[in-house]
Amino acid sequence: MTHSSLLPDPAVLVLEDGTIVRGSAYGARGARLGEVVFATGMTGYQETLTDPSYAGQIVVQTAPHIGNTGANAADMESARIWVRGYAVREASRIASSHRSEQTLDELLETHDVVGISDIDTRMITRILREYGSMRGGVFSGKALEATDAELLTQVREAPAMSGASFLDEVTIAQPVVIEPDGEPIGSVAALDLGIKGATPRQLVQRGLRVHLLPASTTLEELLALHPDAVFYSNGPGDPATADHQVAVLRGVLDAGLPFFGICFGNQLLGRALGFGTYKLRFGHRGVNQPVMDRETGAVQITAQNHGFAVDVPLDGEHVAPHADGRYGRVVVSHVGLNDDVVEGIRCLDIPAFSVQFHPEAASGPHDATDLFDRFVDMIGAQRVAEQKES
Repeated sequence: MTHSSLLPDPAVLVLEDGTIVRGSAYGARGARLGEVVFATGMTGYQETLTDPSYAGQIVVQTAPHIGNTGANAADMESARIWVRGYAVREASRIASSHRSEQTLDELLETHDVVGISDIDTRMITRILREYGSMRGGVFSGKALEATDAELLTQVREAPAMSGASFLDEVTIAQPVVIEPDGEPIGSVAALDLGIKGATPRQLVQRGLRVHLLPASTTLEELLALHPDAVFYSNGPGDPATADHQVAVLRGVLDAGLPFFGICFGNQLLGRALGFGTYKLRFGHRGVNQPVMDRETGAVQITAQNHGFAVDVPLDGEHVAPHADGRYGRVVVSHVGLNDDVVEGIRCLDIPAFSVQFHPEAASGPHDATDLFDRFVDMIGAQRVAEQKES
């Protein structure tokens, strides 16, 4: 075997600002285009890869060494990898864990994810923090037969994340019922906007029967299930495109059903109440984001994955702008301590709340899992109120 045959296959990461970084092919070979974002988690790389909220994105890991513990079926957040491309500083050559079933390189190749390693991910992260997330592409194999100029043209002609919708791609095709282990204490209609596997587990552990529903579910179909509450999951894309889901949520609020939303669900509650959403410069992605619960003053370390946020004034009570304020008063319940981004909203006059972060994060942290208990308490309080009225 010659020395040249031991050299890794080349790969290139191209950003729309003209930055071109050369490294080694990792995973599948080919060309993938998407929004380039960075994730700051030092653990949980497999949960990141299989989170549907990353659909349409090329993820740059800031942790310098990725793949140490390999990959296994138990740590999959969904049935597949959703990231379009993957960029790491140093890919581990071995997988040293008794739980490992294959290397991360093999997992990426199995799911046809084009990656790149042996690049300066710190430099890429600094560019994205300075100029914002941007379109990019990962190229290897036959894709490198094109010139740098041709690769840059491909990147600049790719669609942007603003205005993008992935709901039809990430949601389930048919409704599914997930039963709790014991006698159910109630039922929740959960709209799958890109839900992770850990979320239904949190709900059924608390005794809730979960009706997992496609994103296209109508209000009539949802109400026909006679749920005790409604849940909207996390998911990818621009919340400004989800008009159908916002209309359904307004019907849920009008019906007086308790509501809890996470991430994309938080943005859609904001829209349903009449507030706007906007794109963050580079978003929040990782498992180390500090958030303050403004009601208790407690600071929680949270997992996050979002590029958009709700535009609600931070201080004071605000009447929800939609439909002459029929949803009553709203407060910002949680705020991000790094940049004062709204991380949660709570309605004071109707049973509805949501958070921008991921309290269900399987890879941790688990500081905020009590929000699921709050949801169950809200369902119980609503049931007691209805019994008194009857």
